[in-house]
Amino acid sequence: MAGAFSLPNEYWLSLQVDSQDVENLHTFLFDRETPLTMRDLAVEFVEARIRAERTSAEAKQKSAGKSFLPKEKYQIGDELVFPAVAWKQGRVKDVRMGLNPSVGEFDVLTVEMDDGFERMFASNLTTHLLNDAPISTPQEDGTDTAAILREHGESIEKKLEAAFAADEGMVKIAGSWFARALLIDINQGQLNLAEAVLDMSGGEPLQTSALIKDIGLPDGVNPKLAEFSLNYALQGDGRFDEVGPAGQVLWCLRRLEPDYVREVPPPLQYHKIEHDRSVLSAEMKNLEAQLDDELTPVESGGLREEVSSVTITLIYPHLRAGTLPMSARTRKLFPTAYESPHIRFTLVDGKTKQRIPAWVVLEHGYVFGLREWYKLHKLIPGSLVQLQRGENPGEIIVEVKNQRSSKDWVRTVMVGNDGGFVFATLKQAITAEFNDRMVIHVPDFRSLDPAWEKKRSFDELVLTTMRELTKSNPQGHVHAQELYAAANLIRRVPPAPIFALLATNPIYKHVGDLHFRLGEEAE
Repeated sequence: MAGAFSLPNEYWLSLQVDSQDVENLHTFLFDRETPLTMRDLAVEFVEARIRAERTSAEAKQKSAGKSFLPKEKYQIGDELVFPAVAWKQGRVKDVRMGLNPSVGEFDVLTVEMDDGFERMFASNLTTHLLNDAPISTPQEDGTDTAAILREHGESIEKKLEAAFAADEGMVKIAGSWFARALLIDINQGQLNLAEAVLDMSGGEPLQTSALIKDIGLPDGVNPKLAEFSLNYALQGDGRFDEVGPAGQVLWCLRRLEPDYVREVPPPLQYHKIEHDRSVLSAEMKNLEAQLDDELTPVESGGLREEVSSVTITLIYPHLRAGTLPMSARTRKLFPTAYESPHIRFTLVDGKTKQRIPAWVVLEHGYVFGLREWYKLHKLIPGSLVQLQRGENPGEIIVEVKNQRSSKDWVRTVMVGNDGGFVFATLKQAITAEFNDRMVIHVPDFRSLDPAWEKKRSFDELVLTTMRELTKSNPQGHVHAQELYAAANLIRRVPPAPIFALLATNPIYKHVGDLHFRLGEEAE
């Protein structure tokens, strides 16, 4: 019976990627002449390690001593290896005669095994099954590559990624690696032709294959190598931006990208407010998570469960900028990329099937492209927007729950030329479902500009907003969620600084269920 060869979990947990591993993968890439993802390379790495360790184990076993065969005669002191007992080693400690009527005379060996235990073996037997069995070598029983990658793949890939990143001979584009020495040379003239092709597309991103047709590469070049080489050259030229979601490479000219993709829209610009998150109660943190604010930090480990649909409440800054927040929940829906901070994708109106070109701006946590769609649906701060995964990769369905235009009593903001503002409950035409606590009708977005230009301090903003909100409530109570929505009419502020101020400043009195009122000293 063959001894099973296996590598323990500790081997994969503690392994280090060495120069020989990298050299082996260089050779593998040279032989394949095709760029490969890190997962593909991890498969080859694991299989190469298994081959090397098995060869090493076999060499050790062969050099450890002669293999035990029942037909041979042995003497005290002989060093033996026992293939049928997982290739364990042992030393013959005693030899005595044995007798069995069915087989006749034979020897009984007492062997002290390398684990310290003694075992008995029969020798000098002319007839025995193991006499004719080939001396087997370790098998692959404990070295299933797929199982190893399921358990340790992420860790292995990170170690390989770090080793490749430190190797100047390796190049990475859109999640695939290749040897720099095999790249096709792309000259400046060919890059200028690529720019002209993208210019003619009018800002519509194109696949690399569409650019290759017009830049004059030599005939007979491996198509995958040609695409990788052009991708590498485009990546190094500041005129071009790779904007495809993970698994797809799309190129766009930076100068043709929308302004609010290249720079944060003014309504979303946040000037950091120092605050202590440790003072937030569990209730406050729970509300913070529900608000889907892109400025809320994602807790360690992030949101683990899959998300197929999210309903968010629009706040004024996103409505004014034509954007959606990439919160911990919505990030699970929107496409990601291997490297690019800007990702072009498509939003689809769930009712009309209108296709809306949109952009994920990863570094600042928002999605741009909905300004006209918001206007079409006459949305206001507090309107509900539903997002769900589309049928096709890279598509997200966006939908509002419309209601027949009717007059509703809702909080309305009015702003003076001096930047002062007040709230009143007035009847307004409403076309979409809304969040009762966060809805605020704004007669004209431009009317809020004087309030933004006044640039109140954070403390003054919260206090002024709180005072104005209490006037429309007979009890003088304001919910933290209402205060957050109203404050964002005047300045971009995430929930945590507001909640921390409510929790620590004594002029704000908590009256239960995240409702607050102003103390007498502030009235």
